[in-house]
Amino acid sequence: MTKKKKTAGKISIKDYIKAVKKADREDELSQSPGWRRTTNVHKSKKVYNRKREKRDISKE
Repeated sequence: MTKKKKTAGKISIKDYIKAVKKADREDELSQSPGWRRTTNVHKSKKVYNRKREKRDISKE
């Protein structure tokens, strides 16, 4: 039995973009002073927000 020779995989454009974005996030976090959360970047529209609810009522 001979082992199959693995071919070196090419890096796709998607993989390259993903790696660049990850490196950019890591760099930004290391440059920022103090602590910064890495999760929950965007607020969910489903979460209750008193200001938004008042604004929607006043439109009607």
